[in-house]
Amino acid sequence: MKKDSRLSSVLHALLHMIGHGEPMTSEKLAECMDTNPVVVRRTMGLLRKAGIVTSARGHSGGWRIRADLESVTLRDLHHVLGEPAIFAIGNRNETPECLVEQAVNAALGEAFRETEALLLERFANVTLADLVVDLGRRHAAWRKRKG
Repeated sequence: MKKDSRLSSVLHALLHMIGHGEPMTSEKLAECMDTNPVVVRRTMGLLRKAGIVTSARGHSGGWRIRADLESVTLRDLHHVLGEPAIFAIGNRNETPECLVEQAVNAALGEAFRETEALLLERFANVTLADLVVDLGRRHAAWRKRKG
């Protein structure tokens, strides 16, 4: 099963937008993310609908962060993306008649639910502002190494 990397991609785009400081076109974001501008527009459209970004047309147009960085969490972004499956693994058969498979499903299902709840709780406690701070630390360490 292919991994859903949209949350990672959205965060990548948003951090580029924050760092850029002025509107960024879909083409420029696509270049930063090594993807197609159509993919960027589709994803940014979801974020615009949620009030996280805004866009303007024209010569100085592009995408811009609209929301307060302290208020947007990873959980919010996961929700905007349609709450994609957290795990690429799952039960072989969701409604088995076999008692062995029922026992396996019960054990795995409980573990999946607990783990997903823990991850979503963590997502709710990480904001875009937290990522900006971490990026700043990484950039300062990189500059120090480059000397």
